[in-house]
Amino acid sequence: MEQRPVPGGTAEDGAHGAPVTTDPPRQREAAGDARRRIPRTDTLLRDPRLAEAVERLGAHRVKAAVRQAQERARAGGIPPEQVPRTALDLLPGTASGLRPVLNATGVLLHTNLGRAPLSAAARRAVQEAAGPTDVELDLTTGVRARRGRSALAALRDAVPVAGAAHVVNNGAAALVLAATALAAGKEIVVSRGEMVEIGDGFRLPDLLVSTGARLREVGTTNRTVPADYAAAVGPDTGFVLKVHPSNFRITGFTRSAEVADLTGLGVPVVVDIGSGLLAPHPALPDEPDADTQLRAGAALVTASGDKLLGGPQCGLLLGREDLVRALARHPLARALRVDKLTLAALEATLTGPPTPTALALTADPALLRARADRLAAGLAADGIDVVAVESAATVGGGGAPGVTLPSAALSLPEPYAAALRTGRVPVLGRLETGRCLLDLRAVPPRDDDRLAEAVRAARPAVEGRGR
Repeated sequence: MEQRPVPGGTAEDGAHGAPVTTDPPRQREAAGDARRRIPRTDTLLRDPRLAEAVERLGAHRVKAAVRQAQERARAGGIPPEQVPRTALDLLPGTASGLRPVLNATGVLLHTNLGRAPLSAAARRAVQEAAGPTDVELDLTTGVRARRGRSALAALRDAVPVAGAAHVVNNGAAALVLAATALAAGKEIVVSRGEMVEIGDGFRLPDLLVSTGARLREVGTTNRTVPADYAAAVGPDTGFVLKVHPSNFRITGFTRSAEVADLTGLGVPVVVDIGSGLLAPHPALPDEPDADTQLRAGAALVTASGDKLLGGPQCGLLLGREDLVRALARHPLARALRVDKLTLAALEATLTGPPTPTALALTADPALLRARADRLAAGLAADGIDVVAVESAATVGGGGAPGVTLPSAALSLPEPYAAALRTGRVPVLGRLETGRCLLDLRAVPPRDDDRLAEAVRAARPAVEGRGR
């Protein structure tokens, strides 16, 4: 009997509104044949490319990608022959959920992107250190040795004026260890203008008080003179603390005491320089560095290793040998110690070639513009709305506030920001005056082609939104 649609229904509705198949028999047969040609899971896992992925990523992750690709084929989204390639495309580069990105924000040390990118030498050192190492063993004598001794020696060589050095797991931990070992149950004298918030809602006063120390605030927000410190120092003083307000600036009617003004007060002067600059840098004349502070009389300097130093996340302690040794032997030091991978990356950062951060800081603006012009010309030839423009980059990571670095960028329509951020190779830019800017100062030249391909890959998504 011929099936007829109900009144008010469609050709796809049966007598009771139920769907009926209207595909011709040959079309249904072709669809069934295509589904039968979808490779079995066990067959796919024998594909050399997917077998290699199992070794790299694990069987569970690869099987999930295979099943997802098979489902796409069953739904008619891809032909059966494309299932292996689709499964491979669905797999991440590593077994970690962290995705590598291209930092085109113009912020050299972007906290949300992990701050300093490691140098090639540091990455190789981490890979070598991933297996068994002599991190706490003297291979000559066969007995236990000081943990990370070669990394600590490299740190001492980088700052020869320091009597000793120690490394913990981040900059805040370095200050916590100093406060716990030197001032628990005592007072820390600090200027009101240096009671900073260090990020993500964490505030320096809360951090220091958590160690059992008491804070003795002196001076005012905008002016603190040496006499303010001298009046506050007494028998209960553990140390005087100087903190570099690295993520903001106070201008106008201001004054602050220098380290040299505080060294005669009879207590140690601890200086938190924050950004990890070990020696003066011509591009950052106002940024404090460890060498200068120690030469001025600081007993101890604390800093981060993943900022201007360009290394892994860690906290650096440099200064008087007796103080550093006391900190290193404090029970808290065990809880704050770094692993062998961090020690390997730190040593390679200190002894190896210039880091990506160092290269970005000293990049020639003319060469940056030449790169931008070349990239823009190639993309424009493909019909993409792009121009090369001058830009201004920043240090970031709580370093060198107010300092801008002349740079160059690709200027694209605003929708490219989201399309690039969610692409197969995520690219992070910034929005400015209604355009998406891809700043090149933090992008290594070797990544220029990857950046261009990411822009080309994002074009269909951008143009699709405009339809």
